[in-house]
Amino acid sequence: MLYILIGEDDYSMYRSLEDIKKGLGDPGLLVANTTTLNGQQVTLNQLRAIGETLPFLAEKRLVIVNGLLERFESKSKSGQKKVSSKPDPKNDYKTVAEHIDNLPDSTVLVLVDGSVGRHNPLFTELSAKGEARYFPFLRGEKLRQWIQKRVTEEGSQINPQAAELLAKMVGSNLWTMVNEIDKLILFSAGRLIEETDVTLLVSHTQQVSVFAMVDAILEFKIKVAERILQQLLQGGAAPAYLLVMLSRQVRMLVRTRELRNQRKTRMEIQKRLGLYADFAFNKTLELAGRYTQARLKEVYHRLLDTDLSVKTGKYDGALALNILVAELCHSTKQGR
Repeated sequence: MLYILIGEDDYSMYRSLEDIKKGLGDPGLLVANTTTLNGQQVTLNQLRAIGETLPFLAEKRLVIVNGLLERFESKSKSGQKKVSSKPDPKNDYKTVAEHIDNLPDSTVLVLVDGSVGRHNPLFTELSAKGEARYFPFLRGEKLRQWIQKRVTEEGSQINPQAAELLAKMVGSNLWTMVNEIDKLILFSAGRLIEETDVTLLVSHTQQVSVFAMVDAILEFKIKVAERILQQLLQGGAAPAYLLVMLSRQVRMLVRTRELRNQRKTRMEIQKRLGLYADFAFNKTLELAGRYTQARLKEVYHRLLDTDLSVKTGKYDGALALNILVAELCHSTKQGR
């Protein structure tokens, strides 16, 4: 049996793989009959030798190959088409497909890949010979429905407004979403999960304040920046954490401007940054378009200097952050 699991949502892909494993008999015996291979490096001989090995004390052998389809994508990472001067059997998709097609019935082969192009030749060759499952990032209504379903399955309830706010704060990373839902269920203790619970508990609410503080610093609004900083510190945010978050946000803005200058699409920028929460990504795009590269780099380098002063013991974290905000907001308004 052949399964092809492709897409960006690696949480749902992982759950699907676990379901496949559950259908293959005794878990203890399956562990001894499971092999995981790197699809970028595996040879035909290795694939054949492992795939044709009979299972030990079990009916099925499971072979998982990560990234095999990617090996046959028409474009390289640089965006240029791959050029091969001479035929290479191990990279001939027809030869690979033939080997896979000839595996014994006792072998269950699972190909796991990220985004695969519609014209991937190996996928085209194999898609009709097995079961293909697609796992794109969940967004909008589909993400809200997933949240509602997950909460219900865990024996709790969430109102639609809270589900929508949770989707905006966390985004499409379901690994993070599961953790946040578990926290909300534990906190609500059997009652309906509401918007106030999400605002109070979800860790991404601090990120909203960090964005606002970065914005205030870039705008030289010292009173706003200092007020947000004090609120974060009084709310229990560690100075070291805030410094890391500030540096990360400013670095994201610099990187966003660079990618925009390279004429990357919105989807490409989001993937490169790894920002899957709609709020975080949209705010990053907005701020990156409002400030010059020079101003962003000035702030970023001052953040690095502050980090060094804390690590060397020159200042404690809270004092260093207060000095940083004051200096940045009083610096000459150049490069805006």
